[in-house]
Parts: sequence; C-alpha cells; structure tokens
Amino acid sequence: MVKSAVFGLIHVVIAFTIGYLLTGSIAIAGLMTFLEPLANTIAFYFFDRYWQRRIDRRRANGSEFAGHEFGTARRRALALDAG
Repeated sequence: MVKSAVFGLIHVVIAFTIGYLLTGSIAIAGLMTFLEPLANTIAFYFFDRYWQRRIDRRRANGSEFAGHEFGTARRRALALDAG
C-alpha cells in the first residue's frame, strides 16, 4: 500500500511539474493535475464495462479463450498433450 501511495504522489508531482513547465501557471498546472486522473478514472470505468461485456459475450458463445483466460486454457491444453 505504501508503494502505491508513493507512486501516486510521484505521478501527481510529475503531472504538476510538466503542467507548470508547459504553461508557467500554477493554477493551470493544478487544474491539469486534478483533471487528468479524473478523466482517466472515467475512461477506465467505461473501458472496464466494455471489456467485461466482451468477456461475457465470448463465454456465452462457448469460447474457451474468453478474456484473460487464454494463458490458463493454453497451459491446460499443453499439459493434457504432454501427459
């Protein structure tokens, strides 16, 4: 948890610094520092919903390789072939 908090703090400092260097304005840099993670959070929410629907659709169609399960399914198939 500490590592995640430090990473978050580093991200905020870098975002603010770049915003300030590009604009010369503390206010605009601060606004950019706030808006960028907000936009990413909203975008990730919709991306996650899209991804889950994609996985659900593949499972409903009987695909063994839905979503992130490809690696696990592939390892199982290789183990069966080898065994």
